[in-house]
This record gives sequence, C-alpha cells and structure tokens, in this order.
Amino acid sequence: MGRYNISVMIGKVKVLAAVCLMSIGAMAADKGKVSVVTSPDGKVKVTAVSGKEGLTWAVERESVKVLEASEINVVLDGQRAIAGAGKEVRRSVRSSFATPFYKKAQVEDNYQQLTLQFAKGISVEFRAYDDGAAYRIVTNGTKPRMVNNEIAEFRFATDDYAAFVPYVNDNRGGERYCYSFESYYDEAPLAKMFEDSLAITPLAVCLPEGLKAIVMDAGVENYPGMMLVKGEGGTLKAEFAPYPLEHKIGGHNRLNLVPTKRADYIAKLNGKQALPWRAVVISEKDADILNCDMAMRLAPACRIADTSWIRPGKVAWDWWNNTNITGVDFPAGMNTPTYMYYIDFAARNGLEYIIIDEGWSTDESLMENLSPEIDLEKLIAYGKEKGVGIILWSSWRNLIGSNPDNSIEVTDRVMRHYADMGIKGFKVDFFDRDDQQVIASAYKLAECAAKHRLHLDYHGLKPFGIQRAYPNILNFEGVKGLENSKWEPRVGDGPLHNQPRYDVTIPYLRMLAGPMDYTPGAMDNAMRDHFFGNNNHPMSQGTRVHQMAMYVTFEAPLQMLADSPTKYQREQECTDFIAQIPTTFDETIALDGRMGEYTVIARRKGDTWYLAAMTDWTPRSLIVSLDFLKDGKQHTADIFADGVNAMKEATDYKHTIKSVTANDRLNIQLSSGGGWVAIIR
Repeated sequence: MGRYNISVMIGKVKVLAAVCLMSIGAMAADKGKVSVVTSPDGKVKVTAVSGKEGLTWAVERESVKVLEASEINVVLDGQRAIAGAGKEVRRSVRSSFATPFYKKAQVEDNYQQLTLQFAKGISVEFRAYDDGAAYRIVTNGTKPRMVNNEIAEFRFATDDYAAFVPYVNDNRGGERYCYSFESYYDEAPLAKMFEDSLAITPLAVCLPEGLKAIVMDAGVENYPGMMLVKGEGGTLKAEFAPYPLEHKIGGHNRLNLVPTKRADYIAKLNGKQALPWRAVVISEKDADILNCDMAMRLAPACRIADTSWIRPGKVAWDWWNNTNITGVDFPAGMNTPTYMYYIDFAARNGLEYIIIDEGWSTDESLMENLSPEIDLEKLIAYGKEKGVGIILWSSWRNLIGSNPDNSIEVTDRVMRHYADMGIKGFKVDFFDRDDQQVIASAYKLAECAAKHRLHLDYHGLKPFGIQRAYPNILNFEGVKGLENSKWEPRVGDGPLHNQPRYDVTIPYLRMLAGPMDYTPGAMDNAMRDHFFGNNNHPMSQGTRVHQMAMYVTFEAPLQMLADSPTKYQREQECTDFIAQIPTTFDETIALDGRMGEYTVIARRKGDTWYLAAMTDWTPRSLIVSLDFLKDGKQHTADIFADGVNAMKEATDYKHTIKSVTANDRLNIQLSSGGGWVAIIR
C-alpha cells in the first residue's frame, strides 16, 4: 500500500473515495460506536470502534498504549465485509483444559469476550486476557466464498520502539512465500524495518515502562499463516500467501513443491468458518513470557478421542552427527549395523526412539527403490525387542504425492503400510510454506497419522495451533537450531551469528508459538575464538552445560540427542543426566530472564523439579530462590554448572550434589555462553 491523503473540511472530515482501499485505523477512532472489553484483572483494555468507516481495535495495559486504533477487515468476493455499527454480545469465561503433552498438565483459560455482529453474517470476536488480547473474524453462511485479502494492522505509537524482527530469507526457488520459517532476529527500531521484506511471527516490540508486545497469530486452520510487513510509522501490516494454483518440484535438493502461479485470493471458504486469531501478548516482565499459554488457549481443542498411545520422548538422531561412531567392526553410515548400534545406545540410556533420517528412501518415493543397505523389518524387530521405536524421515511432497489438494489416498497408503510394519512415526520435512493449501494438508496428515497411531515431527513449519488439535504432532522445526552450527561461517575472530544470544531469545518468541525441534545435545563445545563450522564434525557455540540446559528450557515433547552415540558414551556422566529429563511436564514456573540475555525456568514432573538457566556471551551471576518447592522438605539437587575454566575451554563443567530446601537461594554462576541445570528430588 502506498501513502494516502485525507482532505479536511471545516466542521467535517471528508474521506476521499480512494481511501476505501487503504488503512482507516487513524480516523476510525473519531467515528462510530465504541465498545470496550477488559481483562479479568482489569489491566488490559480492548477498545473496538465500529461504524460506516469500518472497524478498528486498540489495546491498552494500564497507562501504556499497546496498540493505537488499528484496522480490522476482510475482503470477501471482492468487497470489504465489515461495515456499520456492530451489535454487541458479551460473555465472561473462566475455564481450563487438560494438556498432557505440554509444559504443564492444565491450562487456565480465563478471559472477557466481546463479539460484534455485523451484516451479511460477519462477526468479530475480541478477547481480553490478563496477559494480552486477541480477535478473530468469523464468517457465517453455507455458500463458498473467496477471501481476496484480510486487513490486520498492529499500529504502535511510534516507530522509535525497538523490535525483534525475524525476516523471511533464503526463499525456496526464489518464491516470496516459500521459506523454512527459520530466522535470526534483527534487533532495531521499527523505523528501520526493511519495507520490501516479510517478517514471520511471533515478533516483539519493546514498549515504554519495560513492557513487551508480541504480535502473533494462533488457531490457524484452512487458512494461510500471517506474515508481517512494515507499514507507515510504527505500523505492522499482515500479509498472506495467495492460494497456489500451479507448482513445480524444486527448492533445496528438489525437495520442495514451489508454487509457480498463485491466485488473486488467499483462501477459499466452504461456508461458516472462524478465521485465525490475531493476538498481541503483553508482558510487564520478560520472564512471564516463558510461561505464557496464549497459543494453546487460542488453538482448536483436541480431536483425538484416545490419546493413550501417544508417547513423547527422546530420540537418538543420526543426521547432525553424520553417523560418526567409532570402535565398531563395520563401516558407519546409513546401513543396518549402524542403526542397530543406535538402537542399542537408545536402549541403554532409556531413550524412546531413534530417527532414520534422509537417505533410507529415494527423493521420489517412500515405497519403491528403498536403500538396500537398510533392512527396515530387521531394525523394527530389533527395536521392538529393545523397547525402542523407529521414526522415519520424509519430505512433505513424497508423503502426499503430486497433488496437495487431493493427497489423502497416497498418504493413507504410505502410513498404513509403515504403521503395519511397526514404524512409530514420520519426521515430515520441507513443507516450507504456510499458504492455505499447506495448512490444510498439515491437518489431513495429522488426522491420517492419528488413525494409524503414528507420531509426527513437522519441519519447515512453525506451530500454529494444530499441536493441540492433534497432539500426535510432537514437535515442529521453524527454528535456527543446532544444525546451523554445521555450516556457520567464521568472520574475523568468531562465528558470523551470535547463537547463544539467539538461544536466549527464542524461548520468549519462537517458543511462544509452540514446541521447537532445535535438536540440542552437542558434546563438542566451543567459545567464540575456537568455534568453526564443519558439516561432518560439528560443534556448538557456548558451553557444554549451555547445551544440557536446553533440555529443560526448550519445549519439545519429541526431543533429540543430536550428537553421536560414541560421543555420548565418552561423556556418559552428562548423558546419564540428560536421559533423566522428561519432555513433557506437569507445571512450569518462569523464575527470571530478559529477552536476548538470559533465561531461568523451573519445570515439575510428578514430585521432581527440573531447573535451568542459560545466558548469551555475557557471563552472569544470578540468585535464584527455591521457594517454588513449597513443601518444607529436604531435597537433593543434582547440579551441572559451568566449570571455572569454561570461558577458556567450553567443555569444562562441574557436577555436584547438595541438599536444598524451599528456604534456600542458589548462587548460579554462568560462564560466557554458559548454562546451569539441576534435577531436584
């Protein structure tokens, strides 16, 4: 959208006809019906203004304006659908729901809701939570409709506000909306956002009085995901991938389906449908973001009647470590003896799964011309004997066939075949889009997998709410994880990217949307002066305990051990500790932290607490209270901390065991790029 002009006449504001196609957020606050809804604690206020000029919303938290009046509308069949004064319907909700595959066993869902009903069967639902606000557009009716566009603005008071912006880059096949959803964060004022670039969500804006506002979408289904572009002043505007009409095989190693022609609409609706939620999370303390449940609250409810077969857990993984095992009498690689070795390692250390990554099948088929070096039936039987399940890698296009809109027959045949063999799930890779076609496919895959009792790990996608509807999807990528260390370039005296800073940014932003397959666990660790990228012999930035702390800090119901069995056996003390950490929890408490600087978090499973801290390249000394223990009993803390020489040799750590009570305060010393982790029983 370009700039626009408003002609002002004495005593009356007259809007030029051309403005109908452009943002009206700034003027709608002066006209129309004002409707207000506040959060249960009264601190967050949402003001909706509806009238002949359309609809806007504004958000405040006590004395701070979070969002100025920002436009809301949807273009259906070529016409803006929201106009006139909305009829108010209100309700107050205080509820909760079970979340057995999450960072807590139960999520509280308490909010005040305002619904504005408009003509032609359109309504807009607003919710005010204690920690944020959200709205969604709902279309009623039975006839198919085309969504040409949706107008969603997030208008901040000034473009001087600093922001954490994850830009789209490394496009697949040069296509604007074909991308892996992996980005480092550009930290700069909104004024310096690149006007021609897309940004993915969640995206953070730093407000006065230490507040953070995080823009995100949630509950996405049968609709494209929301990206953001720079608008005028401090405004962020939504942009959506148009519907793909034609595609070609291409992208990275020809693993993608890259659209070559897109429609003049973003979605096709079959009738009544709720569009995704547009949300802003508001936090007075950064640490509170680490325990925010906005994504789960706004997601569709679980659709699997019997979830007893879903088994979160940890995974021995082959790809990152390049199957570099030693001390064996067979050539290591993608072959049956190697994976039997991985199964043995998993069984000895209580890991639930191994993954056989790319290479067991061809790039064109999951059923034909499979690798003759891998005897799947033998491995499945061996894994069953050892209590270790096998998960197979697949590209998205191989799992769906050639037509994403009509793929269920192909998908069902493949999933039934491997489920009958005894495979436990698929790691589905290279989606690399979130247009309506891909989102719909992700739901179909999840439903089909659930029918065959298969687990899924989605790569090339960030979570968007489907994980609550189908909790057999145990993880998502969409994160600059440990794999990036394999090819990280060295510039001057160190790596190009500040990975430890990224590691203590994503818990506040990327993880807000849902679990992330970061794939931690490197046993070769390096300070900046020692680090270099090496695809076949990778290492990590930061200390050993920085990696170990990720197993508590990062949400991942399916969590990888990325390094090789040989290295884990060499470092058995660390491996024994990692193996004890569960991947889902009953309770989470965010203790301390600052976005991009450090995190301190505690999680409980049963009667055992897991406590972790991580920092960027800045060494830190933190005091952490153990009052969350509450029971007054004596506990035993099994602690791994950075060693005194970790700033010189990143593998240095100190392992101690001590008695603690709820009255104790721990002095946590974090090295540069460091970490700290404890199991408290």
